Amino acid sequence: MTTKGKIILAVLAAGALLAGAAGFVAGRYYIDNKKPNFSEKYVLYVRPEMSVAEVMDSLQAGAGTVRPKSVERAFAKMEMDANMKPGRYVVDSTSTSIYVARMLVYGWQTPQNMTLSGTLRKKDRIAQRISSQMMVDSASVADALNDEAFLTEYGFTPENVFALIIPDTYEMYWTASVKDIFDRFKNEYDAFWTSDRKEKAKAQGLSPMQVSVMASIVSGETLKAFEYPIIAGVYLNRYKKGMKLQADPTIAFCYDYTLDRILKKHLTVDSPYNTYKHVGLPPAPINVPPKACLEAVLNPQKHNYIYFCASPAFDGTHNFAVVYNEHLKNARAFQRELTARRRAKAAAK
Repeated sequence: MTTKGKIILAVLAAGALLAGAAGFVAGRYYIDNKKPNFSEKYVLYVRPEMSVAEVMDSLQAGAGTVRPKSVERAFAKMEMDANMKPGRYVVDSTSTSIYVARMLVYGWQTPQNMTLSGTLRKKDRIAQRISSQMMVDSASVADALNDEAFLTEYGFTPENVFALIIPDTYEMYWTASVKDIFDRFKNEYDAFWTSDRKEKAKAQGLSPMQVSVMASIVSGETLKAFEYPIIAGVYLNRYKKGMKLQADPTIAFCYDYTLDRILKKHLTVDSPYNTYKHVGLPPAPINVPPKACLEAVLNPQKHNYIYFCASPAFDGTHNFAVVYNEHLKNARAFQRELTARRRAKAAAK
């Protein structure tokens, strides 16, 4: 072969190598940037203490990474070790490696729902409920619920903070701080207390705080939502007559909800929350009342009932009475049924 031929052959070989290299690079670019790389939809939680390797393992296990090397390249390109941000990220079967890498670097989180509902009567349980759905730890939330200076910023105290929380479903970022969460509580509180609701409270002779206190008592009396307006009407009737409310849930609160049954001896406990000793409302809510209880106090059923007791049907409902003698009949009926059930249970052993 002539020297010229050798040169041409070398040029062609070099061109082929360059073309192959370019094709290889283009192929990788396509795989990393354009081709979906995950087989399942997956919610990826990245905590501050997690390493890149742990995140990749989580993706592999949850999202079913198709080409792990592609993820490695994309993470390296985005310098994930230095730039990865904590958060809640949704990966699906259309996600590419580079998109996921950018998502984690730029913090493109998907918000989630934080739901507060059900029985919320102790601060530690509220803190646990929040931390089970958010990145914040329960101790930080519990501290905030008892922090005088922190709560003063929102116009509340550790004693009346239950009124700040309006049970609902809140759409928030998983990484929200304690302050972010309480800011949201305050926004929802302000949104709930419209001028119309304030006027309804005034019509009942109550402030918004007193509505929350009354609603917390109603919440403690029944789990039957249809009874909320009836029981609210009972307590408002007593309140307006200047009677003692004599609400058992306030006694339960005095004993930090440790009593299985409230007995006569418990009614003398020395506490401003004891509505058997003191006329009027307790100084603050005894739990976080549901929205429906707040609405029940603002829109109570109009009736003349003063008394109520548990129904002998043992279905969670109550029997109501206008006069005390009628109430005694209802109470005796309940007691007879209770005694009969206890005897039947004892006989069955």
